[in-house]
Amino acid sequence: MSHSTRKPVKDWTIEEVHQWLMTEVKVHQTDADKIRDEEISGEYLVLFQKKDILDLDIKCGPAVKITFHLEKLKQGSKHKPQFPDYVEKWTKEQVCQWLLQHVNIYSKYAECFQKEDVSGDCLVCFEKKDLLDLGVKSGPAMKILDDLRKLNSKPEPVLQKSANQEGPQKALKCDPSPSQALTSRQPQPVARAEVIQPESKKVQLPMEKSPQEKSKKPKNSQTEPTQADEITALLTSATLLQNTLEQLGKNELKTFRFHLRHLSLNQRESIAQSKLEDRDSMDVVDLMIDHYGNEEALQVTLVVLEKIYRRDLVCHLTSKMGQLSLQRQSKEVQRREANQGDKLKNLLTCGGNSLDNYDRFILVVNKSSLQQLEYLQFLNKLKLFCVLDFDPNSAVPGGLCHSYRECRVANLHMPAQYQGQTDVVIKNLNLYKQTSWVFCNGRHDLDSDSQRELDYKNWFRTACKDVEQLISFICKPEVLLHGRTLIIFLLLSPVLNEKDPVFDTYKAFYKNREEESIISICESQSSYEQWRDLIQAKCECDITRQSVYELTLSEINGTIMALGPFNHSAGRLLPSPDSSVVILKRKDEDFITALDILCINQCENIYDENSTDFHDFKLKVEEEFFRGGKVKWWNFYFCDKPKGKPFIKRDKYDNLKKMIKSQPKDPKMVCVLLNLFHHPGCGGTTLAMHVMWDLRQDFRCAVLKDNTLSKTEVAIQVRKLMMLESDKPTPVLLLVDDSKETENAQYLVNCIRKAVVEDCSNRTGDDAPNYQVIILNCVRSHSPKEQYRQHSPTHCQYITMSLTQNEQNEFEEKLQELKKTHEKPENFYSFMIMKSNFDKRYIDGLVHNTLENLDMTTKNAQLFAFLALLNTYVAESEISISLSEDFLGMKMIRWREDNIMDRMKPYSNFLIIDTIEEYGGYKGIRILHHSIASACLDEFEKIYHLKVSEIAIDMLQCNLFFKIGVVRDTLMLSIQRMLIERQRKKDGEEREMFSPLIVKIHNQQGRQTIQEIFVKASSQFVTSASIPQALARYLYINEQDFQEALKWAEKAKKLKENPYTLDTIGQVYKSNLKSNMQSEKKTSCNPNDLDTNIKLAVYAIKAFQRAQELAHTEDEPEEEDGDEDSVDYPTKSSYHVYGYVGTLEIIFLVIEMLGRLPFFEEGDMRKMYLRSFLKQKIPITSVYIEQNEINNRYVEIIKEHERFLLSLKTEAKEIFEFFDCYFTYMKGNNSGEFDSKNHWTICSHFKKYINLFCTSTEETKMERASNPKLNLRMDIEGHRAFLEERHADTFAGIFQCLDRAAADMEKITQCYAFLLQNQQHSNPKQKTKDKINYILSNVILYMLKPKSKYVKTYKELTALLSGTLQEIGIHYSFPDPYYLALLFFWPDPTQEDTEIRTYVNAIRKSSRKRLSMLFQKRSTVAHFYLGKDSELGRLVPKPKLDECFAKISRNTLAQLWQSGDIFKEKEIISRLHRVNGIVELGEVFANYGNQKIPVRPAFLGGIRSGFSTEKVSFYIGFAINGPLAYDIQYVD
Repeated sequence: MSHSTRKPVKDWTIEEVHQWLMTEVKVHQTDADKIRDEEISGEYLVLFQKKDILDLDIKCGPAVKITFHLEKLKQGSKHKPQFPDYVEKWTKEQVCQWLLQHVNIYSKYAECFQKEDVSGDCLVCFEKKDLLDLGVKSGPAMKILDDLRKLNSKPEPVLQKSANQEGPQKALKCDPSPSQALTSRQPQPVARAEVIQPESKKVQLPMEKSPQEKSKKPKNSQTEPTQADEITALLTSATLLQNTLEQLGKNELKTFRFHLRHLSLNQRESIAQSKLEDRDSMDVVDLMIDHYGNEEALQVTLVVLEKIYRRDLVCHLTSKMGQLSLQRQSKEVQRREANQGDKLKNLLTCGGNSLDNYDRFILVVNKSSLQQLEYLQFLNKLKLFCVLDFDPNSAVPGGLCHSYRECRVANLHMPAQYQGQTDVVIKNLNLYKQTSWVFCNGRHDLDSDSQRELDYKNWFRTACKDVEQLISFICKPEVLLHGRTLIIFLLLSPVLNEKDPVFDTYKAFYKNREEESIISICESQSSYEQWRDLIQAKCECDITRQSVYELTLSEINGTIMALGPFNHSAGRLLPSPDSSVVILKRKDEDFITALDILCINQCENIYDENSTDFHDFKLKVEEEFFRGGKVKWWNFYFCDKPKGKPFIKRDKYDNLKKMIKSQPKDPKMVCVLLNLFHHPGCGGTTLAMHVMWDLRQDFRCAVLKDNTLSKTEVAIQVRKLMMLESDKPTPVLLLVDDSKETENAQYLVNCIRKAVVEDCSNRTGDDAPNYQVIILNCVRSHSPKEQYRQHSPTHCQYITMSLTQNEQNEFEEKLQELKKTHEKPENFYSFMIMKSNFDKRYIDGLVHNTLENLDMTTKNAQLFAFLALLNTYVAESEISISLSEDFLGMKMIRWREDNIMDRMKPYSNFLIIDTIEEYGGYKGIRILHHSIASACLDEFEKIYHLKVSEIAIDMLQCNLFFKIGVVRDTLMLSIQRMLIERQRKKDGEEREMFSPLIVKIHNQQGRQTIQEIFVKASSQFVTSASIPQALARYLYINEQDFQEALKWAEKAKKLKENPYTLDTIGQVYKSNLKSNMQSEKKTSCNPNDLDTNIKLAVYAIKAFQRAQELAHTEDEPEEEDGDEDSVDYPTKSSYHVYGYVGTLEIIFLVIEMLGRLPFFEEGDMRKMYLRSFLKQKIPITSVYIEQNEINNRYVEIIKEHERFLLSLKTEAKEIFEFFDCYFTYMKGNNSGEFDSKNHWTICSHFKKYINLFCTSTEETKMERASNPKLNLRMDIEGHRAFLEERHADTFAGIFQCLDRAAADMEKITQCYAFLLQNQQHSNPKQKTKDKINYILSNVILYMLKPKSKYVKTYKELTALLSGTLQEIGIHYSFPDPYYLALLFFWPDPTQEDTEIRTYVNAIRKSSRKRLSMLFQKRSTVAHFYLGKDSELGRLVPKPKLDECFAKISRNTLAQLWQSGDIFKEKEIISRLHRVNGIVELGEVFANYGNQKIPVRPAFLGGIRSGFSTEKVSFYIGFAINGPLAYDIQYVD
């Protein structure tokens, strides 16, 4: 740079800086251009450090070189080579070879050098700091610098080409010699190469030459190329040469022209000097191709580059020539390829005729045009998992996404939404159920700057990572199984170069999936060739076999639309009112993700039924079913065909069908629950589906297929199904299968009622009967007949493992039919088991013969044993195919499910493969029938002495089953259920203490084995609290090893502190205490035992109290969620009170323990001492005690724990008051087992409480005689004791007197009257409470005996209440007085101005503060309803209403109240007053003139959604948290 010597650096222009970089520093032009683009003149250049150059997106190698030369320039010195010349001529690949082969550093460091473009002329500029910045540790950095210096005293090293590097030679000192290059006209193909894209000038094709000139060019000896091939060859060679010569500087190009004009090889004349003079690189390329031809021009370039010492370009060009050879070979393949229509079909169907061969498709698509959309209807037919769309305008009208959503459902997402925990992402994005349409580069329909399309540079920096993470997510085996998903790149516009997000997306998929699972569909051949070249260069793979490029979009569309299945194109039909039918649209079906909808024309027009394929399909489906597979709609369809044989009709078929059809079409019964109880494997689900198939003309039928969805969402989808394509509703029949409980189904009933009532509130008389949903709930049970007896016979049926004679005859006839159509139907074991009437001898013989010569050392035998264990103890369990293949060590072969069946021989006759709908649908393997699995376990033990415990331990030791993944999660859940899930006892509602497996192992082997199993399970289920919790229960219940039990209970709490784990800790302490007390009955007194036991009681109460705190504060879980930490408990009650019950039990154990002490034991006087001590009337020192060492020690211990002991009575009293509220104010739930058991426990403890703390009449007389001056005080205490004994000392307790005799209520009222007369002896709080309770007792007495002489007049009671309310104001801490205010001051129909709204607000506030822990779990009940009379006569108690229905059974009456249908009955209508009101903003108000009184709907769904302001009418009920509105009717 001549001027650089004359001109200071700071005065350089931008162009002069650029020239210096190109000629002296000799950086790549792209790097020099980047610096020029940033407008860096000499003034700015001198300020730059290496970091600043790196910030310009220049790689580390060139950046170090620029910084080095810049420093030399600032110092005014020239660069003097410190290393041999050959080092500076090394390419970055040769630098990498030297580092690996001679310096012997880690390959990761060498790869880093190559990635950062560190060539030889860059390497010589490196210092230690530069190496450290590159990520090289200090040790290797010093070694590199030392070995570099040693090159000055050593011969030039030989660099060996490695297998994964470029170049056709195995070893080279620098590069292939020019003579070798010219001798071999066809370079060898290479494995990897870089692509150099044209950056500035376009290559101009040479003009057509004369025949004479053509004859000079070398001819292809193989095949004569077409004209198109010649043009392509010219273009490819010219591009290659142009890209190479552009790497030369100006002086280098001049030298290149000089050598070119003097080159004379193979007796060929050189190019004339006159033609070459002052020509640029493009002209030189044209001249070379014109003179030498394509092939020889490339070879000549290699020779000349060698002469000018540009060996890096020699290597690069040699590599590209090898790739060019591969491309030309590929073109020969293309010319020989079969027609592309068949190729497209084969790629999409794996060689079949149906798109069902793949479970899911992933689509990657770039920008489309409006004209292309009409040819993209085939996308509607594909089962698209997700679409990666790079068109920001796709969602606007005229875009591909907008067009797709007109027919199908797609949720619109961004790539970042795929980050997070796998199962959470799947749930949140609704994956598998609906297509996820992901906008990967902007979304212009949102009109947001953050959603604008990015240029490649900014996309690569900001969005590329999110897209790569998205691809990594969907390529996880637990998300989409390998071999079952096809990735389609649909290129609707060209991908011009590697700086395209679509190409980065391809590379990301290429890293994560096999080449065979990715196909490309290109809109033109030219687009395909550009796409292919990019992939070939960067990924070194030939995509020709996986690409379609010669078909038009119209042909692609037609070809795919012609593939099966055809059902959706024909139209699926649903019944509709007035004997009409409607078409079920695909988009509507996409929305209804939770239901498998059964159509009138189910299975019709899907296959050509005259084809052999259909015949084979029919045989396969029948064989699967009779072997033990789940019944499919196809099975009923085949039997309905003209030549088909009838499906076996079970004897209960007519009963079940009649029960469904006989359900009254009554507007009061919006949703009805019918239960079908059945033994596992006896055909219960098949029977239900058979009935549903035959009723598909009368109902819109569906099966609930997704149990993971919330019941509220299911209800919304059921309502949508009811109203599809019609203004009028159609009744729905919904099958809920695999249900273990009726409680969950009842919750679904409530949700459906809420959803449907919104539509049917304003129904007309004609439409009303059709607003009906019938849920047919299939409940697996080990005692179906007993459960049937516990439910209403009009709403349930049962089926057992026992065939009637008629059924046995039908099975025999079916066997004869099968012999005519199937080979060896006697091998259809599930069918044969039922035919044998579940004969155990037949099953045992079958199992014995199959398991002969069992070898448990083999993997397939072990897997079979695992399946036998799971299928015996966990209904509907399986192991996924992918997990099974991993366990067996199989390499997965795509599209061959039965491959695993081959590996499982000789046990495969007992196995079947099912499709599991959850988690997107995966295939699992299981044993055909529950009874076979159970018999296999018996055979293992009987013949091979292999116990179930050994199988369980082996299973728990298989780490493969416990790795993270959705499919593994389902297996882990099954294993956990097997260990801890308890079954109901056959004779009632209660459950067994442990799971059936644990019970069996305990009976066989005892504690050691049980503990070994749980300890191993705990190490696998590292986050589950249920496992250590279950072990703790086993240890304290069965083994009474309380220390060990406590250790495991504490571990469970550490994993998850919740009411259940804390309750288990409390139960351990309680059991320990009870055990100690039992032992102490047989031994002499020991004060230390008392100390120990009181401490146990303290710990237990703390645990129970903490459990109750958590129960109050924790959020209410979804009813349908199977919380693993509660699975060990009987049921998840909507509100549990384990803590309170446990605390009560401990209190009375401690009292019993104190009662055994010598000075409290036996005799009325000693009992009185105990009572007085616990009531804090006398200290322990005032108790008469016989003085001895033992008694003195007892007293010391009692003093130590005195605070705790004296709190017991108060604690017990508070708990009893809580339960008064709990059982009085709250609605009962469906957990009868829970509430009835606890109610009994609490009542038994209350009797003990009364017996101990309520003074007897004789004691009172004695005390009066000894203390005559205290008579009045004793009278007051006696009256309070009487109220406490009668459970009438609380507001809630008095409510319970509605069911008692009037005489008893009169005594209670008298007691309160006496207390009011003697208020001077009570504190203010007690006075207020007595007044409130006295008023309520009068109300209750009036209800029981209106003319009783003890009932005060309405006026007197009103005056007393008014005075009380005036005293306490509106901020009283209890809702009781405000409840009375509602009863007494609720306005008459003619009243307008009252203060009732003030009291409504006060009761809401007070009840929320006092009883909020109850309301968040349950809804309240009304004890009084507003009637038509006046004063107290207008209050109608619920028991009086129940008397109107004396002839109805209690269960039926309870259902009427629970559903709200009771208010449709004329007996209710005649007694209650209907109030007019209004609904505003979702709130209900009662109207009295201009006054609006807020009330709450008593039932879910009582008002419509949408916040519409409407007139309504309803009945009023009075609950402890305010007025409730019943039977809300819209006044339309």
